[in-house]
Amino acid sequence: MPRFTSLIIAASLAAAAGACAPVVATQGFQAVDAKPQDVEVGVDTRETVLAKLGTPSTTSTFESDNVWYYLTQTTQRYTYNKPQVSQRTVTEITFAEGDEKVANVRTLGLEDGRQIAMERRETPTRGRQLTILEQLLGNVGRGQLPRTEDDVPGQRRPD
Repeated sequence: MPRFTSLIIAASLAAAAGACAPVVATQGFQAVDAKPQDVEVGVDTRETVLAKLGTPSTTSTFESDNVWYYLTQTTQRYTYNKPQVSQRTVTEITFAEGDEKVANVRTLGLEDGRQIAMERRETPTRGRQLTILEQLLGNVGRGQLPRTEDDVPGQRRPD
């Protein structure tokens, strides 16, 4: 019996240690053959960037033809906690306007980002607040009226 007990204890410790391992997820652009850092300034063009990296994750809002972004993010989640971003890479590739060659390649990391506090206030809506009693009994007495001989078939009665 002591051997069986020690086997159960060892199995439960292994399960508990496995529960402490994080679940790692990677979202966004994933480099397969070439990395965004391999793009050469003044040498590569739009076509060669598309051939090496594929379509960008997003383009610039104001200069959509000249600036491409490749985004990658890695998150870790422990058991039931919220996922935490452990690594983020944003590669910005800027093209020259005249010859469509790469003018600049800039890589930004997680430390380059800024935390933006969201506003928690709510916009009030017009109308009145109902109490619990009004919500529960609000439809009492609003049922359909009984049928009469004056009802015209197919027409809605004013309730």
